[in-house]
Amino acid sequence: MYRRKFLKNVRVFGALGTLNSLPVSCLTGQPRKIRITNTAWDVEKEPLIQSFGFKGGYLTELWQSVARVTGSSGERVIGLGTQSVLWSDSGVFANNSETDGNSMMFSVTKKALEMITGQEFNNPISLLESIIDEVYEYGKKITGKPDLRKTFALNALVPVDNALWLLYARENGITNFDKMIPKEYRSIFSEQHERIAAIPLISYDTTPSQLKETVNDGYFFMKIKIGQPGTQEEMLEKDKVRLTEIHDAIGHYKTPYTKNGKLSYYFDANGRYKTKDLFFRFLDHAKKIGAFEQIAIIEEPFPEEMEIDVTDIPVRLASDESAHTDVDTIKRIQMGYRAVALKPIAKTLSMTMKIAKVATDQNIPCFCADLTVNPILVEWNKNVAARLKSFPGLGNLGLLESNGHQNYQNWSKMLGYLPTHRKPWVEVNNGLYATGDEFFSNGGGIYEESEHYKNLFV
Repeated sequence: MYRRKFLKNVRVFGALGTLNSLPVSCLTGQPRKIRITNTAWDVEKEPLIQSFGFKGGYLTELWQSVARVTGSSGERVIGLGTQSVLWSDSGVFANNSETDGNSMMFSVTKKALEMITGQEFNNPISLLESIIDEVYEYGKKITGKPDLRKTFALNALVPVDNALWLLYARENGITNFDKMIPKEYRSIFSEQHERIAAIPLISYDTTPSQLKETVNDGYFFMKIKIGQPGTQEEMLEKDKVRLTEIHDAIGHYKTPYTKNGKLSYYFDANGRYKTKDLFFRFLDHAKKIGAFEQIAIIEEPFPEEMEIDVTDIPVRLASDESAHTDVDTIKRIQMGYRAVALKPIAKTLSMTMKIAKVATDQNIPCFCADLTVNPILVEWNKNVAARLKSFPGLGNLGLLESNGHQNYQNWSKMLGYLPTHRKPWVEVNNGLYATGDEFFSNGGGIYEESEHYKNLFV
């Protein structure tokens, strides 16, 4: 494990801007006003088992950002984030070394922590709204990228937002995720699924034998990276070959958890297809080899800036990083996208609640995607996934992508940092997470303090 410590107390930064805050009545009970007296930060660099390829690039490590926030009552909490520069803005990743890109994002996290020191808040959503624009502008400045994607700033804000939610819960005596959700969002997160389908990640380099092993372990909803490196024509040919290879290896498997009894394919193109014609040629190949009917979702086939009508595409397209905010989500739905990948572990829980609300209001299904996050953040994601309505084509199940165990070199060690790592809901069994009463009563353990992350600040 590699680690370099960034730890110091920070000064009060500026004054509060105009808040577009929620009324107190929208939240649990009468939450107390909380003043932030101190913040601190740290980071751990976690190496991956092998280079992890998507968006035409490759990652070798993922930085785990750590934010400590102290309230005026003396309560002190720690929020975590996992940085992914390649996912949040591939341009920043391409124009800088992997380390420099991560350093830039971590600087944005530190800036946000400086900004909130000395501020007061009634709920985390209002505080996030008050700083996000300035944080985003700072991100543009530090990356030298005026068209910086908003997800870069949101990714950097995850440890800050998580710490704010934990401080809010601690100050108000909340140890239950349902009670922490503001009232106006509770109907969106009202389910309590006893089982959650676990989505593994199939990267460019996953071999057919590894695929078969994954399916034999019980997984049945497969997230497959497409949009491989090369020119557009080279990419298409590689993706067609890859699809054939995958379908030949696992297309014949059966499962009791989907309505058609077959494995579900969830393709993630990360915006690599630059024309509809090229994308239709990929779908035509899927039809030719008999894989088309197993496609449940194709995520982000086109570049974000390609704002086109997609209602003529005969598969369910999902918006992920292009749905930066609730406003962006509405725009994508109007374009014809028929699913939204929620990432509370990549876009903040606060923004995720707003995104989920506008999607649900339009009868657009949501599910939780991963960012190859650490085990504690998996539980944050799981809390959301367990409460969303079932995804079309599945039975009464939640849906959650989690691939950290496939990619982190030190996953077993990292699992030990989760206070509840021995609880039955933590591990996947036959392709499913099992929740249960204890999981729902204590938020899966997210309110318990991790000694490992606490000790970073000793």
